[in-house]
Amino acid sequence: MTPAAANVERLIAMSDRLSDALEADIESLKRGMPRQMRMLEPEMQKLSALFSREALGMNPTAAKALPPEPRKQLGLSTKRFRDALAMHARLLTRMRNASEGMIRAVAEEVERKRTSMRVYSPVQKNPTAPSAMIFNSVI
Repeated sequence: MTPAAANVERLIAMSDRLSDALEADIESLKRGMPRQMRMLEPEMQKLSALFSREALGMNPTAAKALPPEPRKQLGLSTKRFRDALAMHARLLTRMRNASEGMIRAVAEEVERKRTSMRVYSPVQKNPTAPSAMIFNSVI
């Protein structure tokens, strides 16, 4: 086996493992269990870094020089990985936007309730500072 063929085999294997982990993460997110995400595991982080280094070594001329079958397998594996990565990114973005939206809504509601309770004075110098009521003895 040539070094280029061995490199392609490793890339395909790593791509498939990363795709499997991403697809498992997508299912975890869809079920509402983000703590079960596999990509957060140190092993997957190392595999991702190793895949990046290996993929940088694969240039277009080396890929064109491959026999047709390994080139086809590499293309299919890479496509599956890209699709899983895109879906994972979309799902994480949706979840982040939803959670940020909920936090913003709660903060706005708290602020609305806080401002509606200031009724003692028609004009306040500092609206965030608490003001005291002054009573005089004249009724």
